[in-house]
Amino acid sequence: MKITPTAIPDVLIVEPKVFADEQGFSFESFNEGAFAKETGIAAEFVQDNHSRSVKNTVRGLHYQIQQPQGKLLHVVVGEVFDVAVDIRRSSITFGKWVGMRLSAENKKMMWIPPGLAHGFAVLSDYADFLYKTTDYWAPEHERTILWNDPDLAIEWPLAGEPILAAKDRAGKRLYEAEVFG
Repeated sequence: MKITPTAIPDVLIVEPKVFADEQGFSFESFNEGAFAKETGIAAEFVQDNHSRSVKNTVRGLHYQIQQPQGKLLHVVVGEVFDVAVDIRRSSITFGKWVGMRLSAENKKMMWIPPGLAHGFAVLSDYADFLYKTTDYWAPEHERTILWNDPDLAIEWPLAGEPILAAKDRAGKRLYEAEVFG
């Protein structure tokens, strides 16, 4: 596997070794030992999630203020633009974001550590998104930062009006959001 740090060094791009032939392909989407060796991160995943969304859906920017989740994400059908925002006040990259295209075709994954907000926009007709988390979903601790907060100025590559859930429309701007110390 190939590990590439991003502009937020704790956010990593993970590229698995893919074995392809005329019949298709195979790759290891997660191996605890290899992940720890290559990243130095001893993540213990406790929950796997599968999300399907249609084109122009924007989900996020979500995080849990208690029971924060590290996430290892990848797309198995379609393509998304995946975004992580550093919301740790003590971090030199506080308020910065990174984004990249994850797709079934490129098979890249993104590691987002606890303490960051996460969101994505669906670029294909629909996308199936899989992610492992280091803590359980706790809706009482879930918070949302506004996906289009002008202070973040995320460059979402949307082809039309975004489709938003009520909680995403009601997100707070970063300056008024509850964040990490």
